Amino acid sequence: MSVKGGLEDVVALQSKICFIDGQKRQLVYRGYDIGELIGKATFEEVVYLLWYGHLPPADALQHFKEQLADESTLPDQLVSLLRSCPQDAEPMAVLRTAVSALGLFDPDVGARDLAAMQRVALRLMAKTPIIVAYWGRLRQGKEPIPPKPWLGLAANFLYMLSGREPDPLEEEIFDAALILHADHELNASTFAARVAMSTLTDMYSAVTAAIGTLKGPLHGGANEQVMRMLLAIGDVANVDAWLQAALARKERIMGFGHRVYRTGDPRADYLREFSRRLGERRGDMRWFNISRRLEERMLEEKGLYPNVDFYSASTYYMLGIPVELYTPIFAVSRMSGWTAHLLEQFSDNRLIRPRAEYVGPLGLTFVPLAERVVQPAS
Repeated sequence: MSVKGGLEDVVALQSKICFIDGQKRQLVYRGYDIGELIGKATFEEVVYLLWYGHLPPADALQHFKEQLADESTLPDQLVSLLRSCPQDAEPMAVLRTAVSALGLFDPDVGARDLAAMQRVALRLMAKTPIIVAYWGRLRQGKEPIPPKPWLGLAANFLYMLSGREPDPLEEEIFDAALILHADHELNASTFAARVAMSTLTDMYSAVTAAIGTLKGPLHGGANEQVMRMLLAIGDVANVDAWLQAALARKERIMGFGHRVYRTGDPRADYLREFSRRLGERRGDMRWFNISRRLEERMLEEKGLYPNVDFYSASTYYMLGIPVELYTPIFAVSRMSGWTAHLLEQFSDNRLIRPRAEYVGPLGLTFVPLAERVVQPAS
């Protein structure tokens, strides 16, 4: 039995949703390279594409936006639950709990037909950003701001966080950032969600498994750590000394390297440009300059390229988003991909049940309790 640690390069299933070519630095959603979508399609169009396999015509897109707007409220009991959470609770833990609880109020939660699953996916996509924005306010001791139904998902989220509608550049960049994070083939959280769905559990349970997986610092939590690293460096003049000291301590430098992309993450190219544009708009290039110098030095020292987490950190920071919400925002975006994969898994389901190579002892005989001796630690 051949074993690959971390299931690296193991093909577990077939999918029509997302294609990655790590050598060519290519990311494709349903046949469209992301370069065909960024700056052209809205996040809502990409969500529709991921779910239904094609870009929507104008009337279908309008109807889709209206459906999302119709679902842009939270049950009063869920808002009460958010209010009861400790203000210092980890935002991803709050999101995991809230999304799980949301399933208690969904009339379609136990349904086992594709139309009902699509309705559940729509509710999850509409309500997840509201949960994150509400909690972002509550954890600061502020009252939540209800969404404006006429705003898109990206603009609404920024508005609910700050109480100010974003300007066109802010909306454009945040919308594009959501697209870049929307899906990424069988990443750890998507695989966890598909494994759960393969048991024919409900979609809320499967998505809760995905959120719990994304919570880990080796997956979604990296972008928060990147920003904390940039804040610790503080100035571009400190980059070289800081990096040398960190490498001497054999610390992992967050935001660099990727299991699949060997020659660089194409998503980082767009986010680098977003970080630069926002820095120029604000008249504050510090975070971009630190990031750019660190990128150059990491390529020289370790031969590593930045991944999607690296420049998303400074981009979100200059959009005024609290660092603690970076990973929940990742979940807001990835909800589109998770639900797309869950719909695909449900449509052609087979229980995902891999094997493990046993490497423990065999042939042991039972020893009565009175005759047992303390065994050395293994």
